[in-house]
Amino acid sequence: MTAPLHRGLRHLALRVTNLPRSRQFYEQLLGFQPVWEPDSENVYFSSGVDNLALHQISKDEMDSYDRTKTQLLDHMGVICDSPQAVDHLYRAILPKIESLGGRIAKEPKQHRDGSYSFYFADPDGNAIQALYEPAISKLRFSTNL
Repeated sequence: MTAPLHRGLRHLALRVTNLPRSRQFYEQLLGFQPVWEPDSENVYFSSGVDNLALHQISKDEMDSYDRTKTQLLDHMGVICDSPQAVDHLYRAILPKIESLGGRIAKEPKQHRDGSYSFYFADPDGNAIQALYEPAISKLRFSTNL
């Protein structure tokens, strides 16, 4: 097997129905910082190692938008260093998630594979898993190729 030509999944683009609401959600709940705003319909964020793009669905698309006929994201994940870090994140977002348009989808739980997580949703219903996974949570990334 040859080494991959990439460093892993570091970019995710989401189409959203209300860009200002979604922007506030990702900035205030997960601490993403804007790095580029090419126009009023798009914003690009960074966590320091990851890139998240939010793209406003156009007015024409909004008029006919039907979640049941549009490709849906299953979930994205934020990796935590330990089960305790998962619990810490859960406690940190619990008081403010609903005021930012989100919700808790599944409470923290231990999984059969040794991982530990909970699920929450952003204002558009995109699922996010806060996850401790023993095989990858302790990985550290290098700037060396």
